[in-house]
Amino acid sequence: MKRTPKDNIESARIVGRRALVVGGVQLGIIGALGLRLRAMQVEQADEFRLLAEENRINIRLLPPARGMIFDRNGIPIADNEQNYRVVMVREDAGDIGEVLAKLTELVDIDPDNLTRAMEEMQRRSPFVPVTIADRLSWEDVARINLNTPTLPGISAEVGLSRVYPWGADLAHVVGYVGPVSDYDLSRIDDDDPLLQIPKFQIGKTGSENKLEHALRGSAGTRRIEVNAAGRIMRELDRKEGEPGKDVQLTLDSRLQSYVQARLDGESAGAVVIDLENGDLRAIASAPAFDPNLFVRGISNTDWKALNADKYRPLAAKAVQGTYPPGSTFKMVTAMAAMEAGVVAADETVYCPGYTDVFNIRFHCWKRGGHGNINLHESLKQSCDCYYYEIAQRVGIDKMAEMARKLGLGIKHDLPLSAVARGLAPDKAWKREVRDEDWRIGDTVNASIGQGYVLASPLQLAVMSARIATGREVTPRLVRLIDGVEQPSGLGESLGINENTLRRIRASMNDVSNHRRGTAYGSRITADEYKMAGKTGTSQVRRITPEERAAGVTKNEDLPWERRDHALFVSFAPYDKPRYALSVVVEHGGGGSRAAAPIARDIMLQALYGGPPPLEAYPSGVRDKIAEQQRRIEARIPPGSKGLGRA
Repeated sequence: MKRTPKDNIESARIVGRRALVVGGVQLGIIGALGLRLRAMQVEQADEFRLLAEENRINIRLLPPARGMIFDRNGIPIADNEQNYRVVMVREDAGDIGEVLAKLTELVDIDPDNLTRAMEEMQRRSPFVPVTIADRLSWEDVARINLNTPTLPGISAEVGLSRVYPWGADLAHVVGYVGPVSDYDLSRIDDDDPLLQIPKFQIGKTGSENKLEHALRGSAGTRRIEVNAAGRIMRELDRKEGEPGKDVQLTLDSRLQSYVQARLDGESAGAVVIDLENGDLRAIASAPAFDPNLFVRGISNTDWKALNADKYRPLAAKAVQGTYPPGSTFKMVTAMAAMEAGVVAADETVYCPGYTDVFNIRFHCWKRGGHGNINLHESLKQSCDCYYYEIAQRVGIDKMAEMARKLGLGIKHDLPLSAVARGLAPDKAWKREVRDEDWRIGDTVNASIGQGYVLASPLQLAVMSARIATGREVTPRLVRLIDGVEQPSGLGESLGINENTLRRIRASMNDVSNHRRGTAYGSRITADEYKMAGKTGTSQVRRITPEERAAGVTKNEDLPWERRDHALFVSFAPYDKPRYALSVVVEHGGGGSRAAAPIARDIMLQALYGGPPPLEAYPSGVRDKIAEQQRRIEARIPPGSKGLGRA
């Protein structure tokens, strides 16, 4: 078909337009290539020249600053301090032995550290920096920097290391950090590249461990220029990481320090709870240890000494230790019986000093018995036979139910290591765990906190808090994370009849404030701060019939490990409760003698926010208390003195 002139003109226009588009695209590509070539030849010329001259660009991780931990008053209890260290990159060092030999001529380095560092380098990738020594002086760092040209692969750095200014006083709560190990990597599911940095510090125990992800932060990076000898020439750029979040605990470090000092010389645990919100004001375990030893690398001598100590300083007794609660459990038995309607408050039970159950004799602590005794007097004088009787009426299942309602036999959710569940046993538990039927003798034993029943000082403090308030008080240790308030532990109503609670509280009040009460000698005499409490003594050995007939051996005449545990639980003030606490003294003997005086002193310290006036103590002990206050005040770090309650 013949094309018209008009068709030819249109075809030419289309071809010209296409040629223009193609030409434009080609020109754009050529222009982009030209710009890229210019950037490589002009703007990045120095970088490529460095590479051409056998220099290299390395990317290294920057560990973030670990979040700090504060007490409720804003006092640091886990801080960071500058730490000078020397590191080596194996692939840059060449002859490792020769370089380390030169380094040891300049700086005194422990041979064990050198051996560990060389082993670490063999396990790690050749480009990963390995710490040879840390906690160097500035003079050491200066000598290393001056001799860098002769030390390929070696560089001095400044970083941060953990420090615990309160030492042993908060060791069991805060815990400690230490270098990440192969064992740590094998048991945690965490792909954070920070964990691959040799000697990077992570939380090992306590809150440091349980709050690790909040405290750790995220890594930064830096690009450095390294020449062929492994010497760092300059830093090209840096991207800072995210520092860890700061955490504020509910603890009062001054009160905590006082409690640790008051427990000095004992193997014991004590817990103080604020009833307004469930805040844990003090969680003390004695004896304790200095967590700074672990951060710096504990010596074999110190480690063996801690493990050989029969008082077990590494154990967090306040939350980890479980003990037969003894007579402190009698409130549980009484409340279960009252709520079940199997005993009236004014009903009496006859106590001749023993109770026979199926030809087995269960003894009261008072050999001659208490005679006819009701619920109020049974708690005040701690009669055992009363509880042997009412426990048989109510049964173990209802007792266990009440125990759990009051916080026993429950693992409380706290960021601490090895928080114990304790044991509030029932029939189902014994069938499942021991494959045995529950016996009436088991119930009788449990009624006074013996047998299978176990509780920690934390749980006993929670029990006291719930009796004092009638609410499901839940212990809270973390107050703020990164400035964000954590949920309160006040809790809802327990649903226990108020008359039941009122009678139990009145009986506890007489335990401490009536002349016939078992803790009268450890009362608080300040009217506005009257303390209600309950003593407890739990056996750790079986008393044979022969020994009982001849006279039970006194605790002080027994080896320490065979003596009874001493317990005391309380709340104050009686009319308007503010704090609840518990004290357990391992093998301390009687609760009224060993645990109650400690509890009174701790309670007064909490109520007054510092040393109380001597008038708050019974007149007969004021001289002794004055000397005790002087001794303890001298022990508390001066930076905390004068702080009021928060």
